[in-house]
Amino acid sequence: MFTFDLALVWLDLAGVFFFAVSGSLLAAKKQFDIIGSLLLASLVALGGGVIRDIIINAGPPAAFTNPVYLLPPLLAAMLVYFLFSSIQRFTSLLTLFDAGGLALFCITGTLKALAAGMNPVAAILLGVTTAVGGGLLRDITANEIPTLFNARDLYALPAITGAALTALLWNMGAFNGLTAALIAVLVFGFRVVAWRRGWRVPLAVRGWHRAGVSSGADSRVRD
Repeated sequence: MFTFDLALVWLDLAGVFFFAVSGSLLAAKKQFDIIGSLLLASLVALGGGVIRDIIINAGPPAAFTNPVYLLPPLLAAMLVYFLFSSIQRFTSLLTLFDAGGLALFCITGTLKALAAGMNPVAAILLGVTTAVGGGLLRDITANEIPTLFNARDLYALPAITGAALTALLWNMGAFNGLTAALIAVLVFGFRVVAWRRGWRVPLAVRGWHRAGVSSGADSRVRD
């Protein structure tokens, strides 16, 4: 079995940093001040992990017991503060960093759930919650349409894929550093390719068009 205690911390911190950069980039685009950038970076970076730790009853969330978790949001806010003026034309950076955080958090969230004794299905759900929770809080706080609910983007599906593969390999005894890296690359690639190619999932009601209902008759509730 993969001994992941130390590796899990590093994966978690890397995910925190990627998400934190996405938060600071969004704050810069919204013209928040430096404090707002730091707070938004912290919210997106730590929000998913806090939800995870509370659900598995792991005691005080790691974000509040280990000061090192506060460093990535601070570093992200400083990097964006000094570099954003030269990279602001690259709007895809926000999506790329968000995809990196998503790829790592769906793995760490699932692993922590499995280590806490959760069954694979519950672990997958918690892995997805960890991955998308911070981004949901970020978008709501910044008054953006949450990416999770954007019909023009795939967000939860890559996280589900990564969490499911993590749980499967864990139960097969095949999860290790190499397979973890492969899962992260797969989820990152899935997210980015889906975003670039405009892949979508069906709407909640079959036959509806994304720009609206095709005709007035379609909008009426039928018996």
